[in-house]
Amino acid sequence: MDAVHGLYYLLMHAVFAATGTTATATGDSGLWILRLPSVAATALAAAGVAAVAHHLAGARPGREPGQGGRGDLAGRAALLAGVGYALLPPVQMYAQEGRSYALVAAAVVWATYLMLRERWVAYAVVMVLGCWLHEFAVLALPAHAFAARRSRGWRLAAGAVPAALLPLALISARQAQQQLGWLGRPSWQDWAAYGVLAAASLLLARGAARELVRVALPLALLPPGLLLAVSLVHPWYVDRYVLYALAGLALLAGARLATARGWWVWPLVGVLLVPVGLWSAWLRTPESRKDDARAVAAAVRELARPGDAVLFLPARRREWLLSSPEAYGSLRDLALSRTPAASRSLQGVERTPEEIRAALLDPAVDRVIALLDPVGQPLDGYPEEAVKRQTLVSHFDLCSVTDVRGARVALFARPGGCP
Repeated sequence: MDAVHGLYYLLMHAVFAATGTTATATGDSGLWILRLPSVAATALAAAGVAAVAHHLAGARPGREPGQGGRGDLAGRAALLAGVGYALLPPVQMYAQEGRSYALVAAAVVWATYLMLRERWVAYAVVMVLGCWLHEFAVLALPAHAFAARRSRGWRLAAGAVPAALLPLALISARQAQQQLGWLGRPSWQDWAAYGVLAAASLLLARGAARELVRVALPLALLPPGLLLAVSLVHPWYVDRYVLYALAGLALLAGARLATARGWWVWPLVGVLLVPVGLWSAWLRTPESRKDDARAVAAAVRELARPGDAVLFLPARRREWLLSSPEAYGSLRDLALSRTPAASRSLQGVERTPEEIRAALLDPAVDRVIALLDPVGQPLDGYPEEAVKRQTLVSHFDLCSVTDVRGARVALFARPGGCP
């Protein structure tokens, strides 16, 4: 059910096998290994942004970099663009998460560099790799079209990318409801964030070299803009899906700072770095995450008694306990038909609505620990989820609710059985 991330999972399978550890290893070693590829990919992407900036602001013919003039400008632009990319809080966020988005960004950035060098075979290979890591990397192609100048080599390479992506697209299209069904249409916050990105990019592009603008501005604006527009019909927009667009903003900012004149520029940069530093520090706290699986597991351990059952509403919240087998293993999972390992799926296979209802009504079930979404989250309309809610409300008393970040842990008992 997760083909769109299949290549990333395969990569991580190899990483865990090579390091001889697992995601549930004792201590934090498994988490460290899980995040390491994202850290490395972000470093690689920052280097790629620097390489693109250096190429676009390169030395004049006959003058080597480091001999003054445009060579020095290229070095400054490269350094400032690469560092600027690494400092962007969204980039830092996905540098420390065990997901594919940092790797996708690295692939798109280096594909951009290969396009500028007219290495078309390598360009096609790297773009295909990025698209197989996440399909929405294909939205970089319209941005590259502006810089390719109708090159025949680019047209051939760009045509090969969707052709190579087609098998994955056909498989994942059948899984779109499971993968993207939780998304709504873009919120005003999404549009506001895009407005800020567009305004900043256009402001930085003023007076910049035409070649740089032709590469950086479409990369910054087209992928998120296209995905937002599509999401008015098919809600598919999440900012991390087009994280690589921030490379365009970093290119513009690096070039603008490299050519800036006046004493006021660097104090202004220093002032801007203050909120960036505060945001960066906050990103390294548990509070920056949408939920806290360890806090959920701790709340379950505190509530659980021998013989208790557990119910996940919705089923995908089983992920909260899968990484804490010592808490999950002591409970009876009433809705689970086949485990993740047995079903070769991420979260296992659940029973039918009738079977779930029968399991809940079993006289041996006295107490149920229910793991719920936070207040305000939309309720899943699937029949399995509806029968869980209805049966709990009609046949059990709600004893307590423990709120943790991004989740609620509720205890239900038979009438009169609350402690």
